[in-house]
Amino acid sequence: MLPSDTGRTLQRAAVAVGVVLLLAFLIVHFTKSHAERGLAHETRAAAASAPAVDVVVVHDTAATGTLTLPGESAAWYESTIYARVSGYVAKWYVDIGDRVKAGQLLATIDTPELDAELAAAQAKLQVAQAQVKVKQADAAFAGSTYARWRDSPKGVVSDQEREDKKAADASATAQLEAARAQVSLDQADVDRYSAFEQFKRVTAPYAGTIIERRVDIGNLVTAGSAASTTSLYRMAQDDPIRVFVDVPQSAAADLMKVGVPASISSTDLSGRPITGTITRTSDAIDPQARTFRVEVDIPNPDRRLVPGLYVQVAFQLQNGGMSQVPAAALLFSPQGPKVAVVDSDATVRFRAVTIGRDDGDKVELSSGVSNGERLVLNISNQIFEGERVRVSDDAALASDASMRAH
Repeated sequence: MLPSDTGRTLQRAAVAVGVVLLLAFLIVHFTKSHAERGLAHETRAAAASAPAVDVVVVHDTAATGTLTLPGESAAWYESTIYARVSGYVAKWYVDIGDRVKAGQLLATIDTPELDAELAAAQAKLQVAQAQVKVKQADAAFAGSTYARWRDSPKGVVSDQEREDKKAADASATAQLEAARAQVSLDQADVDRYSAFEQFKRVTAPYAGTIIERRVDIGNLVTAGSAASTTSLYRMAQDDPIRVFVDVPQSAAADLMKVGVPASISSTDLSGRPITGTITRTSDAIDPQARTFRVEVDIPNPDRRLVPGLYVQVAFQLQNGGMSQVPAAALLFSPQGPKVAVVDSDATVRFRAVTIGRDDGDKVELSSGVSNGERLVLNISNQIFEGERVRVSDDAALASDASMRAH
């Protein structure tokens, strides 16, 4: 091939490559321009269309409703048992989980110091009793001597001697009374130490369950219940059992009274819920939490409930024609709670409402809404009064079904 032919071939190849690159550039350019125009069109359409919102349809509640609140079970009695005498644990007889009767022996304590003090007090009492006998003899002798001198004819003994015998008789009588008083004092010491001797046997104050044991054989125990003193046992009476509930003040009119039925349930309880009634209330609102304490007493012979159990307590309340809506439908402003109502022309109107009862995820409104109205859920702060919105049909149907189920 001639050199001129080779050059023309290379030239034609270069032209072909350039055409291909140009075509590729044009295709990419037009594709990108088309995509940008489509995105811009969609953006303008989205900006021009009304924002989509989820709504819930308001329905009047039934005549009665259920208020379920968390509660906690507690023992009827719960006691920490301390030693009343100092000494060493000789033996313990019950352990955690054991059922005990009132007066049942729990442990015994060796008290060498107390035993020695009791023996010393008894010996001192015997000495005092012996002193009484001595003083009785002295008083009898002084009394008879004074009687002889007192009844002697006048002039046989002097008045000075007669008065001396009289004083000796009075002194002997006083010493006898002092000896008797010392006997009473020493007897009181003996009785006191004897009473402490009874506390060497640690017994149950009532029938219940041992829930903690903190002693073992040979442990040194100290009398008293100071912060530095170790307790022996902790026990509880769990039949009947108490259930405590903190009720919001919005339910005070219904639940701040005795006799209201309650149903107690828990994932830890097998079988049907346990029924009971309100036995007592605090009759006062806690200014910090805005709640009041309610107590439900329940017979517990089968020990289904144990102290410290987390439970759910359900009360039946009179709704009084209020409307129940999700808490997500509420807005809170300095002027008070509000809702965003979607009118028939899909316009948003903000309206003040009054909360009758707050059940957590559901709120009952006593005023401000009517049956059938649509309320916006979790409304955006970008939506203003009078703005048109687009309601999500699926969300409206789902919310409506959810509210009807409740």
